[in-house]
Amino acid sequence: MELQRGADAADFVFRAMAEELGDRLGFIDHRMETALVIGDPTGLAVEALDGSAARIVSHGPDAIDEEAALDGRYDLVASLGSLDTVNDVPGALLHMREALAPGGIAIASFLGAGSLPNLRRALLAAEPERPAARMHPMIDMRAASALLQRAGFARQVADSFTLRVRYGSLDRLVADLRAQGLTNVLASTPPTLSRAAMERAQAAFLDQADTDGKVVEPFEIITLTGWKS
Repeated sequence: MELQRGADAADFVFRAMAEELGDRLGFIDHRMETALVIGDPTGLAVEALDGSAARIVSHGPDAIDEEAALDGRYDLVASLGSLDTVNDVPGALLHMREALAPGGIAIASFLGAGSLPNLRRALLAAEPERPAARMHPMIDMRAASALLQRAGFARQVADSFTLRVRYGSLDRLVADLRAQGLTNVLASTPPTLSRAAMERAQAAFLDQADTDGKVVEPFEIITLTGWKS
């Protein structure tokens, strides 16, 4: 996961996830002493939880795939932008559930399968004969709900909303993804696109532009909420 951040780096995906986390907890009567945040390179989730828990622990995104890293009994385990990047999603959710105290809540937000259709189309156009895998698989809503059940949560809720961002170029979209660490996390790195392939990708992306020359790119954010009995 490539992360490029500066003073003016894009953070809209994680900001939306953090706001969703805060709003969701605001509707739930749930007392928290300890909270664990996984992922979220922006720190916005910790800000959203400020004052909600006496102790907030923050881990990098890899912790969701490591049972030992989640040792403890937390009242809340929140994962932002991490669940869709692991090899074993049911196992990661199981680790989150095991890290909870009885009655605790796990909340995981991530980009869903409805995200970035114009980028996908552009990458296919770049290599029409033998396209390489350049985006990791994403989870759709139907699968997301089933994953919570498989992980053994007592109650489960899965829902989503979509951010729509307008872009005047493919380069700007890629820059925003890199700024938020949302680029390809596949184990094998695909070969760099040739100049001709990149030009085809840029042209295919702008084929979807509106009359203002902007392409509307959807970012579907799926949020899973599960309670431990």
